Amino acid sequence: MVEPSWDLDDPWGSEEMTESSSQIAVAGPDDVQDDEFDTSDFDASSVSRFGSVSSSIYQHAYENGRRYHKYRYGTYPIPNDETEQNREYIKHVAILELTRGKSFFAPIGDHPQKIIDLGTGTGTWAMEVAEMYPSAQVVGCDLSPIQPVWLPNNLRFVIDDIEDEWAHGDDWDFVHACQVFPAIRDARGVCAQSFSHLKPGGWMEVQDFGGILRCDDGTLSPNSLLISFYEMTTEALAKRDIIWPIANEMEEILTSAGFVNVQCRKFKCPVGIWPKAKRLRLVGLYVKSVFADLMDALAPRIFPALSKSAQEIEEFLTNAQHELQTTDAHIYLDYFFWYAQKPLAAYK
Repeated sequence: MVEPSWDLDDPWGSEEMTESSSQIAVAGPDDVQDDEFDTSDFDASSVSRFGSVSSSIYQHAYENGRRYHKYRYGTYPIPNDETEQNREYIKHVAILELTRGKSFFAPIGDHPQKIIDLGTGTGTWAMEVAEMYPSAQVVGCDLSPIQPVWLPNNLRFVIDDIEDEWAHGDDWDFVHACQVFPAIRDARGVCAQSFSHLKPGGWMEVQDFGGILRCDDGTLSPNSLLISFYEMTTEALAKRDIIWPIANEMEEILTSAGFVNVQCRKFKCPVGIWPKAKRLRLVGLYVKSVFADLMDALAPRIFPALSKSAQEIEEFLTNAQHELQTTDAHIYLDYFFWYAQKPLAAYK
């Protein structure tokens, strides 16, 4: 593992390591400029360039003023409206910054022929990979019909529940699932089906946040409402048989499904603009926005399972959002890239 370094001539910290064994360097009082992330430095409008498809044939459900998928309504607890689509795209950009542009780590070679993206959401990852591998057949699968209509010729989207029986054929080179498993019930079943329908030697990669708020230097109070949000989310989703911090358990799940060569790249993803490296401050700015939107999207939907009234949830969110915007704590989330291979002589 490369040790973290700080180059005074490189304020973006392009060599600053954020993987699990490294502690992120903290910004000093002269590092952060008030206007360093004004819109002149990045295209803020780009977060909404993958908007929803406008069509009367696509139906949705509404709850708490937010829009959800109509197909299998209630299966997935997070909205699919424009606010959520923007949040998804911001997450995508943040992770690309975190990994210096790596969309995945599985060693799939230069000429994969069949790639499927489970829980594709707005389809951003699938579109980028389709352009990266123009000779490959790429499929994006999701419950929500929110993908763009103008697509690369080698990409198609299907509306389906990834927890249902596999209906997408065999001999896939690469199965990808990004930020999906903490919101579904049967991650083990999805991995088992993916294993069955990969070609021998094919790869599966699962990307997810760890679902546990962390701090390495004691600057986060154990009484933080931000910690409470993650703990309450874990408890509420458990009542739906969903494991929120499942990314921490993927080695056993992938191994049990039959995969070999199970590998993990784990990154520290800052929340807020406290890191010294400007690149990580930008990641932290994005993730702070994502965190704020996640609380507003998720809590009203799932916290009633904890016997919380609407007023109690609103008060909690108001106080938690205030803490998020004002905290000086050096907080981060783990972000996992798990990838594993189907054996070349795989059994059925």
